[in-house]
Amino acid sequence: MELANILRDAARAEALPRFRRLDASMVHIKTEAIDLVTEADVATENVIKARIASFMPDALFVGEESVAADPALLTRLATADLAVVVDPIDGTANYAAGLPLFATMAAVVSKGQTIAGIIYDPMGDDWVMAEKGSGAWLRRPNGEAIRLSVADRLPLAEMVGMASVAYMPREKRAQILQNTDKVRLLSNFRCAGHEYRTFVSGHGQFVCYNKLMPWDHLPGVLIAQEAGGFAARLDGGAYLPSHVDGGLLLAVDRDAWEELRREVFAF
Repeated sequence: MELANILRDAARAEALPRFRRLDASMVHIKTEAIDLVTEADVATENVIKARIASFMPDALFVGEESVAADPALLTRLATADLAVVVDPIDGTANYAAGLPLFATMAAVVSKGQTIAGIIYDPMGDDWVMAEKGSGAWLRRPNGEAIRLSVADRLPLAEMVGMASVAYMPREKRAQILQNTDKVRLLSNFRCAGHEYRTFVSGHGQFVCYNKLMPWDHLPGVLIAQEAGGFAARLDGGAYLPSHVDGGLLLAVDRDAWEELRREVFAF
């Protein structure tokens, strides 16, 4: 909860006051037009970094914007005794467009394994979180806690899920999009944090991604596993903090994962 409150305090101090108050000088393209960074991303991460340096002085800090400035940080994550991985504003494109669908996220990694994950929603002012082996929880600032569980399995034709096709192989994208006609509904919120929140709250049967930056997925994967879901890279192997490619598919159970991998996300 100390780490959860650090995320909340930073988002409320830096991200919310700037929401829908950015001008063009405060928004910048990082790698392409759909990959943005704003003044709020940097300011929010700086607050989190400073607070974590005091609270967990021995932890390696791996923030999305810190890695943009020093890519070598990312290579240290796999071997760190203790690390905190942070996305100050997940869904920056939504945030910059004035859409209230963004999150502040953190994961704690120890010796190459994710041991805790937190996704904070600044607009709803609550967290979904998990510690390894302790279940997945929705927590509110008043102390209320609700245990989370993924949805029941449905036939493929009735499944609802979320996937980002933007980073899937171009030569496979058309086939994957055609394959998604086999499920009932496919969505993309442009915010992994809220897609994971939706999944672990029992409102979908799957999520799928191809680009695997750790700040986008470490919190959500652990929370999903603690909520009873099955997660693996698209080759069937375990997803680890050191992975940045290879695709990622989560489903409500292993049988659903196998069916989705075979019928929809075969690339």
